[in-house]
Amino acid sequence: MSAGLVTCVALLGALAGAGAPAAARPLVARSPAEGPLRARRGPQPGLDLPAAAGNAPVPPSAARSPRFALRSARSLRSARSLRSARSLRSAARSVGFPAVMAGLGALVFGGLAAALGIDPALPAFLLVAACGLVLAVVDLACLRLPDPLVAAATFGGGLGLAGAALAAGTPGRLLGALAGAALSLAAYVLLALLPRARLGFGDVKLAAALGLPLGWSGWPTLWLGLLLPHLLNGVVVLALLVTRRVRRDTALPFGPAILAGAWLAVLLS
Repeated sequence: MSAGLVTCVALLGALAGAGAPAAARPLVARSPAEGPLRARRGPQPGLDLPAAAGNAPVPPSAARSPRFALRSARSLRSARSLRSARSLRSAARSVGFPAVMAGLGALVFGGLAAALGIDPALPAFLLVAACGLVLAVVDLACLRLPDPLVAAATFGGGLGLAGAALAAGTPGRLLGALAGAALSLAAYVLLALLPRARLGFGDVKLAAALGLPLGWSGWPTLWLGLLLPHLLNGVVVLALLVTRRVRRDTALPFGPAILAGAWLAVLLS
């Protein structure tokens, strides 16, 4: 490991992190819940119901129907998700956020350089990390992981690892990377299909993309990369619940935990 290499890569990461909020801005779409709720001026009395096209009063017979209760519950969940997304967006727009992201980018890139050293696969890992910084900002802002950016991380990282395998004469490691992506995809699909699962298929696709570099690093790294996101997310959610910053049914992003878990797995391998 060269101190000069780590320093140069960390500076590159600081630039990538500082530019992540600007790169994420075009990708930050409105929360799906924001459309029907945003047009209303101030809170409505009682439940904030989706059935109020023009805010017409609801007949008592309709208010007792199961369909009305289901729509009411969905509306409440949407409103809570909207409040969470708005608070995260306001944090992302603060003056110090690019500086925080610059420090985070320097830490992420520098850590990868320290862990991998002069490895032909380092550029591929850095490319995936750069995409991951932008994805984390987008997921924090609007609870979405845009497919184009996940695809860029997948194909860019895959091509970089293929080039590294050819340069080092180790095609077997590329097979390991592909196996890691397939295993990550299968594991997260199963988790997403479990009853009351909070995983979206954006999380599933991101896990498959990160399975490439994790599989390249070896099976212990892959297993650690699959386990750590859930441990990290559990700690964060517990802390937020204890401090009453979120409710049990508040929608929270899982993409940052997947990215952080993969990064830590590479560093600890």
